[in-house]
Amino acid sequence: MGRRTEAAELQSKVRAARVAKGLSQHRLAGLAGLTRQAIVAIEAGHYTPNTSVALRIGQALACRVEDLFVLPELPVERRAILAAGRCEPGTRVVLGTVGDRLVAHPLDGGRLFAPADGVATSSAPDVRLFIPPEQVERTAFLVGCDPSLGLLASWVSRRSADARLVWLPGSSQVALDALRRSTVHVAGIHLRNARTGEFNVEHARRALAKTGGVVVTYAGWEQGFIVRRGNPKKLGSVADLARRGIRLVNREPGSGSRALLDQLLEGACIPPETIAGYDHVVGSHMAVARAVADGIADLGIGLRAVARAECGFVPLADARFDFIIPRQHMDHPAIKVLLDVMQSASLRAELSALPGYDVSDTGSTRARFDVVA
Repeated sequence: MGRRTEAAELQSKVRAARVAKGLSQHRLAGLAGLTRQAIVAIEAGHYTPNTSVALRIGQALACRVEDLFVLPELPVERRAILAAGRCEPGTRVVLGTVGDRLVAHPLDGGRLFAPADGVATSSAPDVRLFIPPEQVERTAFLVGCDPSLGLLASWVSRRSADARLVWLPGSSQVALDALRRSTVHVAGIHLRNARTGEFNVEHARRALAKTGGVVVTYAGWEQGFIVRRGNPKKLGSVADLARRGIRLVNREPGSGSRALLDQLLEGACIPPETIAGYDHVVGSHMAVARAVADGIADLGIGLRAVARAECGFVPLADARFDFIIPRQHMDHPAIKVLLDVMQSASLRAELSALPGYDVSDTGSTRARFDVVA
């Protein structure tokens, strides 16, 4: 009849087929010329039937054998490059192919419960995939701090089933560093040149020196002080940071918001070390707004859009958020869809509904760079 196995080699779907036909185990056994105990064992996966028995059950149920018995899906494992740091076994990761390397980004911090593509099986890391390998090939990574990038990723998925964009939250410097390490496809930045006032182009020129590539505008922002609702402390300019009793929540070094604050403080001749909370650092625009809304701080620099729900806003400056894309990634299926989506009127309409967003240049190429010899 078959052989007993510690772990069944085949997964049995006999029970589902039998129930669908309205047959009892006893009746199926009679039709197939088997004992009821044999049917019970086969349905429970305790026995793997031989070819003759499988064919007899298939005839009795008017089913193909391959519909009744299937091989279990074997886990696919690959050797991956860890994007940063170490990766303990069991760490959940998102996966994509950057160039010819499989890159794993750990899901940690605020992304702890985001859907995972796989799990690290060793600290090398070897990764066991949860998704088909071909989906990994269609995945592109975008690092940036704009909270609307999750929205953009959903637009890419809706536009094409053959493309997936994964947003990895990170500051402008984190994005540039990831691009230089070739662990992402696109870096989103908003860094202003203090001398020229131009956004992003010089940073992009250096980042793309070895690869060439393009700078494409995503959106303009209105940046300013996120303050408590009603602005009870009447905060109106950077000079107010010198007042006693004013508590700041700051962004990390390398972020565009931190760079803007430091430029404003330098212009106002206010030493950073004199400001309460200058060393109180959080990692996102949303975290700034939460700290202010919760009364942990009186103000912090961020986007008008994130202040809208629970806080007030004092405008300070306009910023431009651009994507830096190396030339070798321009033909990636997800990048092609990304650039196409940014030309759509529908995406621009959704972005323009966000307070303080300017979409007049969305999708426009700001600069092109060749490889520097």
